[in-house]
Amino acid sequence: MRVSRREAIGTMGVASAVALMWASSGGAADAKYEVTLSDAEWRKRLSPAAYGVLRKADTEQPGSSPLLEEHRAGVFACAGCALPAFSSRTKFDSHTGWPSFYAALPKAVIVKSDYTLGMARTEVVCRRCGGHLGHVFDDGPPPTGKRYCMNGVALKFLPGKA
Repeated sequence: MRVSRREAIGTMGVASAVALMWASSGGAADAKYEVTLSDAEWRKRLSPAAYGVLRKADTEQPGSSPLLEEHRAGVFACAGCALPAFSSRTKFDSHTGWPSFYAALPKAVIVKSDYTLGMARTEVVCRRCGGHLGHVFDDGPPPTGKRYCMNGVALKFLPGKA
């Protein structure tokens, strides 16, 4: 069976449209999370910057987060639902301008494929509320080799035992 160039381009166009609709819906529209709020409730709960990152997958400006200079013992929790996500023991300076960690806390985050910028990346979302936290890359330090590059506005620091 031969496929004409016109048919191939048409099929790619339909596939691209479906992928864009899926991505703009935030991924799997039927995903269920423990914490689910209406858009209005999220807007009321979060600052405009946190809403943009957590609910719309925006990215904060590099170097803008006060959490870059946070070096006390404690945990970094999701700013949307307060689920502890990262220990201060796993934080490191990645020189990227975003708070970075080499490991997430057990059962704190979900990773999923992200093709929104036309390239394959791995998105990190909060397991409890589905809030976008950032992305994880395979260029981190030992022992995991991972770099969880997180938006500081999507996290809040809770000082204490890490």
